[in-house]
Amino acid sequence: MSQKVLLNATEVQIALHRLACQLIENHDSFQNTVLIGIQPRGIYLAERLKSLLENDYKVKDIQMGYLDITFYRDDFRRTEKTIEASKTKIDFIVEDKKVVFIDDVLYTGRSIRAALTAIQSFGRPLEIELLTFIDRRFSRHLPIQPDYRGRQVDAINKEKVKVCWKENDGEDAVYLVNN
Repeated sequence: MSQKVLLNATEVQIALHRLACQLIENHDSFQNTVLIGIQPRGIYLAERLKSLLENDYKVKDIQMGYLDITFYRDDFRRTEKTIEASKTKIDFIVEDKKVVFIDDVLYTGRSIRAALTAIQSFGRPLEIELLTFIDRRFSRHLPIQPDYRGRQVDAINKEKVKVCWKENDGEDAVYLVNN
């Protein structure tokens, strides 16, 4: 197994700042916008963006939650191993709000489809956008595209994209892993 660095820590920071600025351009004060990190790995990106928006760009009172999509996936019964759900934490109403789904990698689109179904339990959003750190082109099973992307990656064959976050993996980096 070999891996190639796609983004180092400095490049990760640059992409995060660019994404934060794009969110500010489209949502200004975030008064009617909520951020939803998709469990499990989208929460690290959501936390980082919220921190940047509040600390570096002085945006106040950003509402953020976590959404577990485990039992909304169309493939959750297709595996032999026991599935362990993550926690959903949404302590606000999404009714008539602009929702920004946040996930680390957009691959087939199935996670986002599950998130679209799961969010309905919390109300009917005014609109939903998708922010993803890595957009893997040429691998979509569903017609889902991000509104915001950190980097677009063309991974082929059995290549995988691995996003590492300092909080969970000890470093900020993105790798292309060849099996």
